[in-house]
Amino acid sequence: MTESRPPAVWFTEEQPRKPRLSRDRIARGAVALLDAEGVAGLSMRRLAARLNAGAMSLYEYVGGKEDVLDLALDAVMGEIELDGAGAGGAGDPDRPRHLPWRDALTRQLVLTRDAMKRHPWLPALMATRPLLGPNSLARSEYFYSVLDRAGLEGPRLTAAVGSLTYYVQGYAATENVWRGLRHDPAQEAELRERAQRFIDHRAADHPALARHAQLANSDFDGSFTLGLETILDGIEAQLSH
Repeated sequence: MTESRPPAVWFTEEQPRKPRLSRDRIARGAVALLDAEGVAGLSMRRLAARLNAGAMSLYEYVGGKEDVLDLALDAVMGEIELDGAGAGGAGDPDRPRHLPWRDALTRQLVLTRDAMKRHPWLPALMATRPLLGPNSLARSEYFYSVLDRAGLEGPRLTAAVGSLTYYVQGYAATENVWRGLRHDPAQEAELRERAQRFIDHRAADHPALARHAQLANSDFDGSFTLGLETILDGIEAQLSH
């Protein structure tokens, strides 16, 4: 019986071949194609054409489209600079302890959101693909080590990492969709003001919304920072338990 191939490209080592192609070159080509066309526009045929290679030659390096997605995802994760490292580097494992834990995590999450804005396909892939590439693992190690040194452990540490990760993924995904639909600032401002007036006129039925909703607010950066601070406050409260 033929053994089924591993479920992730990271479970197989790249075999040395002539330098015409490589996993690194495939990853860079895939990132460019994903940025231009999105996940739906990525195919082995189109990627091969971008790399000026035959489609079948790609299969000497990867098992299929899912492997390509994993390589592209990890290549972009390498753009998120870790403290004490250049882009893509593993960094100094002792560096996180030199930064206040909130500052360290805030910086990483701001950089992660920036990467997700540059590559709008990234949030969905992070939620659906195994984050086992070297750059992804280095980033995860950084988060776990920072929170470990802050005093969290076990399920609370894991929950904190998940809360931070899911927050930035969800925020960036929503922001990307909105920005993809709203290109005219004046039209966006008008839509937001109309939505706010709509709620204000229904204050009797929705008093909490009328008092607190700020639908006219288009400050994505400020809202992101405030939401992140709220989550970090919750994590900090766990440190005394």
